[in-house]
Amino acid sequence: MTHPPAVWLGFTGLVLILLVLDLGVLNRRSHALSLREASVWSGALVTLALLFGGFLWWREGATPALEFYTGYLIELSLSVDNLFVFILIFQYFQVPPELRAKVLKWGILGAIVMRAVMILVGALLIARFHWITWVFGGILILAGIKMFRSGHQEIRPEKNPVLRLTRRLMPSLKHYYGDAFFVKRRGIWLATPLFLAVVFVEWSDLVFAIDSIPAIFAVTRDPFIVYSSNVFAILGLRALFFVLASVMDRFVYLAKGVALVLLLVGTKMVAAEWVKVSTPASLAAIGGILLVSVLLSLRASRPRPEEI
Repeated sequence: MTHPPAVWLGFTGLVLILLVLDLGVLNRRSHALSLREASVWSGALVTLALLFGGFLWWREGATPALEFYTGYLIELSLSVDNLFVFILIFQYFQVPPELRAKVLKWGILGAIVMRAVMILVGALLIARFHWITWVFGGILILAGIKMFRSGHQEIRPEKNPVLRLTRRLMPSLKHYYGDAFFVKRRGIWLATPLFLAVVFVEWSDLVFAIDSIPAIFAVTRDPFIVYSSNVFAILGLRALFFVLASVMDRFVYLAKGVALVLLLVGTKMVAAEWVKVSTPASLAAIGGILLVSVLLSLRASRPRPEEI
């Protein structure tokens, strides 16, 4: 279904309002979000995403709405798994807790722009070259196999080419100076570790998109649904980090579940010419895999009686 410009403009306006409210009003100063703040904002964004799916159901019917819900669930699960990488980034750069929200803020803004560009390119490629769907499916299958074997992604900032280039082009400091990205010393602007952390988060967002964009195109080819489901998942990422950061180590099987989801949607994309899987069936399968992985994680990580 082709969405008129008014729908795109309306959704863009909604996103801008949410960004201004979150980043410019509620969290204008740099601070570590409390569990209550993060939980309320995360719950509000999830509720809004569910209501948006209901709006699509009312306006366009069940199929677009279910495609949105399926895409949102995929993107949300990938986002939660990516939180492990953010924790490692903060540990590597020794980002103070009160500055982590600022790093995530710029990461979210960059992710929204990058996803918009990649979704546009992906939609154009699929429309022009049908065989690109097999490439996307293959990328998902390989990513799923790699994640299933190795678990959560490893990061090695010292070997990252973008970070190494940034350090080469821009002299940097070893110490933080409040929430400043740059400090002027003897007429020379120097980057702080906070800026380097943002650079690496943006790079990570780009790498994450290589998996997430093909995954959502396995569900729907509608660019609006692809973009809206991505954006809703990204918007809640910052608050979700502060909700789950203290319990992330309990989700021991989440990476396996996400890997199975990638394998499922990748296989669906490759076999779409011969095997048709309905959107409700995809939604049920993905939701079931993630639910089982979370339940198994909680069961495996709960304290034993002798440890209490």
